[in-house]
Amino acid sequence: MPCRPARARQLLKQRKAAVWRRFPFTLILLQPTTSHKQPLRLKVDPGSRTTGMAIVATYNRGQVCVFAAELQHRGLRVKEALQKRRGVRRSRRSRHTRYRKPRFQNRTRKKGWLAPSLESRVQNVLQWAKRLQRWTPLTDWSVESVRFDTQRLENPEIAGIEYQQGTLFGYEAREYLLEKWGRKCFYCEVEGVPLQVEHITPRSKGGTERISNLTLACAKCNQKKDNQDVKDFLAEQPDKYKALLAKAKAPLKDVAAVNSTRLALLEKRKDFELPIEVGSGGQTKWNRVRQGYAKTHWLDAVCVGKSGEEVWVSPQQEVLEIRAMGRGSRQMCKMDRFGFPRTKPKVRSKQVFGFQTGDMVEAVVTRGKKAGRYVGRVAVRSTGSFNIKTSEDTIQGISHKHCRILQKTDGYAYHQREDGASSPA
Repeated sequence: MPCRPARARQLLKQRKAAVWRRFPFTLILLQPTTSHKQPLRLKVDPGSRTTGMAIVATYNRGQVCVFAAELQHRGLRVKEALQKRRGVRRSRRSRHTRYRKPRFQNRTRKKGWLAPSLESRVQNVLQWAKRLQRWTPLTDWSVESVRFDTQRLENPEIAGIEYQQGTLFGYEAREYLLEKWGRKCFYCEVEGVPLQVEHITPRSKGGTERISNLTLACAKCNQKKDNQDVKDFLAEQPDKYKALLAKAKAPLKDVAAVNSTRLALLEKRKDFELPIEVGSGGQTKWNRVRQGYAKTHWLDAVCVGKSGEEVWVSPQQEVLEIRAMGRGSRQMCKMDRFGFPRTKPKVRSKQVFGFQTGDMVEAVVTRGKKAGRYVGRVAVRSTGSFNIKTSEDTIQGISHKHCRILQKTDGYAYHQREDGASSPA
């Protein structure tokens, strides 16, 4: 059960608990206990690049956020690696090397197959959900999934203007436009002011309500443009006009990725054996705006579903940044741009003086140019001179004798920050 830092220090001082993990900081009790445990709900807001996660406890005074994290995916890096490997593989057919016949018809895909970049996102979320279920007594799970309107669920007969102009009308489209256009006016690039949905091609001249015909503008620019054609309005800014058209017609890659991963998460929900609550993106934003919380991934997770209507978040809430790094590569040699090996084959053993690349370590150097204390991920070398990547910089040439392991590598990098429930700008 999550506890306050003072309580954790008391348990450690009395030798009633020991440190189990550093990130997230987890204690293991050394004695059996019959203490009362409050219901805990895991809340997940899946995203294309970053997924917000939170644990909300239910007390007598209401719901309180007790843990928050943001999980950064490596789906784009997986895609880039696969594209690079495909380029090297295909380039062999135009070089004077052993001919490799192309294979396209003899590959089968199992039911529910996802692209590796998408599967990476799904597995990251599932792995952390299982970890949190193992470390805390979770009783429920809330996830933002399909984009449906809660009005239709409450009243299936709702229709016409009553349905179109309901409480959550337009929230899905507005939220997407805010993300797509960077939460600022496209024409004057002003930020921190109320923005309006603006038609690139005015409706009076045949414009539609499609997402590709919508952008964001401040009230001043929207009134100035009025019903002009965007080509005439930006006649003196041809570069901005080209950028507008290019961005407006950009494919919805992030939206497609989120939709695919959300469905996959729902398919695998049975693995957790927990009651699941499903909420829409519009409902999440509605809950967040009503409570006055800022737009962040972890606060979106706090506000997921009906259970997110009233949740208290501390102004000093700490957020754990989790970045998926992978567990190394099975590739024996790195290639140059021509597809030839440029490094020696790597050795089978990954351990060097008891350390492995990716371990979280603490290095205390008492003298010399690099005197100081460094905490971060280590990159090992066979010579015993390691590199330590901290949150600010990379320190090179630290001897293994100064290093102490804090946590073994598990495929993720961690950084703690204090965020809190700040108000929206």
